[in-house]
Amino acid sequence: MPEPVRILLVEDDEGDAVLALLALASVTPPGSVHHAGDGEAALNFLFGRGAFQGRPGAETVRLVLLDLKLPKISGHEVLAAVRAHPATRTIPVVVLTSSMLPADVERCYRAGANGFVVKPVEFSAHERALQELAEYWTRLNFPSPTWGAEPD
Repeated sequence: MPEPVRILLVEDDEGDAVLALLALASVTPPGSVHHAGDGEAALNFLFGRGAFQGRPGAETVRLVLLDLKLPKISGHEVLAAVRAHPATRTIPVVVLTSSMLPADVERCYRAGANGFVVKPVEFSAHERALQELAEYWTRLNFPSPTWGAEPD
């Protein structure tokens, strides 16, 4: 039996998070999506700190869906921390935001984002976009052989 796919959804807006979780539930196994409401909680989950100490973190995550405007630690800072650590640098990170600013797009790609998706306003389009992202990154994309591995 294959290991359940793990998606880390980093979203501070509860309404957007609920919609995202509903959309992802139709294409992911139960319990395979973890929601972090701010950047600090996302990093704690990935690095097994705080409330997540001793639990599997980065090694179980196959995709991070990251909002940019987050409390405590911004999405830009989360992306930088993920790319800076050997255990997380190959995890795909897709920025999922309402920002359409070219400077945000450029900054995210330069920092190592694997994708940049502007949240569609209409629910059905938003749902479809999330489902397609989950399908691609967790089922179609072949992950790095070093994904989740500690450096030598």
